[in-house]
Amino acid sequence: MNTQSILLVEDNPDDIALMLHALSDNQIANPVVVVEDGEQALQTLFGAAGQAERGVPALILLDLNLPKRNGLEVLRELRNHPNTRLVPVVILTSSLEPSDRLNAYQAGANSYLRKPVDFDEFVHVAQQVGSYWLRLNQPAVDN
Repeated sequence: MNTQSILLVEDNPDDIALMLHALSDNQIANPVVVVEDGEQALQTLFGAAGQAERGVPALILLDLNLPKRNGLEVLRELRNHPNTRLVPVVILTSSLEPSDRLNAYQAGANSYLRKPVDFDEFVHVAQQVGSYWLRLNQPAVDN
């Protein structure tokens, strides 16, 4: 089982609480690092000097509509950096815009999921995401 962290990049406090609860309910024990804007996400990953500050996360859950730097900008930075180029990034957003989905995949997203509004459905999605990306998926490289 993967014990690396999950980076949750989300600015909505209700969605943060819901995701943390859903991950816990599904016995996903990976530590979760929460950041609330795109700039903070990049600082957490790369620090001021552009070098990895913490270990590379096993999974990044990334909202698109973020303050300071939006999710697509963050995703492009992740894909351009050698330490995060291969980290799975799941876009978790409320947007159903086809252009958002296309842009996310073109920028290197591994998956694009719409945030469920219903609590039980949200828990189910979190369970599926955690099970697949943290238990079943074989990462490109071992960290």
